[in-house]
Amino acid sequence: MNNKQLVLDAIMNKQTERAPWVPFVGCHAASLLENVTAEMFFKDSDLIVEGVKKAVDLYRPDGIPVLFDLQLEAEALGCKLRYAKDNPPSVVTHPLEDGVKLEQLKIPTVNDGRFKLVMESAKRLCEELGNDIAMYGLITGPYTLALHLMGTEIFYEMIDDPDHVMEVLDFCKDVCIACADMYIDAGCDIIAVVDPMTSQISPDSFEEFVLPYAVEIFDHIRTRNRLSSLFVCGDAKKNIEVMSRCKCDNISIDENIPLEYVIDICKKRGVSVGGNIKLTVTMLFGSVQDNINDALNCMSIGGTKGYILSPGCDMPYATPVENVLAIAAVAHGEMPESIVSESALDGIVVELPDYKAEKKVIIDVITLDSASCAPCQYMMEAVKAACEGLSDKVAYVEHKIKDKESVVFMMKLGVSNIPTIVIDGQIKYISLVPSVKELRETILKAVELKK
Repeated sequence: MNNKQLVLDAIMNKQTERAPWVPFVGCHAASLLENVTAEMFFKDSDLIVEGVKKAVDLYRPDGIPVLFDLQLEAEALGCKLRYAKDNPPSVVTHPLEDGVKLEQLKIPTVNDGRFKLVMESAKRLCEELGNDIAMYGLITGPYTLALHLMGTEIFYEMIDDPDHVMEVLDFCKDVCIACADMYIDAGCDIIAVVDPMTSQISPDSFEEFVLPYAVEIFDHIRTRNRLSSLFVCGDAKKNIEVMSRCKCDNISIDENIPLEYVIDICKKRGVSVGGNIKLTVTMLFGSVQDNINDALNCMSIGGTKGYILSPGCDMPYATPVENVLAIAAVAHGEMPESIVSESALDGIVVELPDYKAEKKVIIDVITLDSASCAPCQYMMEAVKAACEGLSDKVAYVEHKIKDKESVVFMMKLGVSNIPTIVIDGQIKYISLVPSVKELRETILKAVELKK
């Protein structure tokens, strides 16, 4: 059995000789190339091809994505992006919030935005690698794309004007289908619908605002004789059951959700599972031994029927190569020759503020990085909006757990999921973006307690 068939069989929930290994290499591929930033990588088809091929040579994957960029569709639809040296781009404007009408938006074609260069990369990679490994085409899911277009107004309009939200979602569904077709025409084997913002809504809201559109997308992918996956990040445990009814072949999760729980739910519907090696604590900052242990633990839970070993999401740019090599070795049934027992967090001392003694209310927002993680971005936007006009009474700080000190800070606070809002040392919102009104009321209560 070749590597590609291993992935295809696992996604179809079949027994495999070992769990296939699919590293979600996005901007990390840029770090494998000399003097290449993430911005350069995302804008150059030659660099995308070179970076992915370098990752394949190093990490010996059974499958790999062409690109991990949840802003590709948004940019083509008129959202302005902020590019970074070591992160994927982030959305900074929302057309429908800024006065553009839905009927003015058009379904992107290969000639819009960066689609042409990305599809050129996809075709070349599928031609050069596709006989041996499974090629993933990643598209932004309908709910996350709708949020990019509408901004956080989507949360209010789901209550005040649900019909409008559904019109936007129906449009986004059509965008997803068009983008899936582009990747399929380029030769991709698996279409992954990446919809991280669905972790922010309730099961009832998922069923009303996501499920019908997701079913249409996955049904379409099936008519094109391709397999599919639904990627989610954040604490989406509450939504796993309804996700399993989306008619996708596979669900891929991050570290915020227990792998055994997801497997138990998905097995009942014949849906395979992928995940969920810890991105920062293990892959970015852990030792080689930490990565071996995490991979072995995931493999022991996942087994060899309907399970794919993968990181919880897009690998950080600066993920140490030796850590990924260690996971690759374990996936192939080997053991790395040299093991470094020290963690990159050893020796880092972080002191928590004396919240009671502080004159201002201190809001700590624990994120992966609001510049690259959609739920983190919109949580930070909510905090900034809720704190408007309160700078003499309130201070807020983002702690990006891509920084070692922030990981230690997170651990000291007792935070286990991201993104999370902590107010004066008290955990308030876990992997959930509150409305600006609700958050401001919570903050004002904390201000009163300071008096």
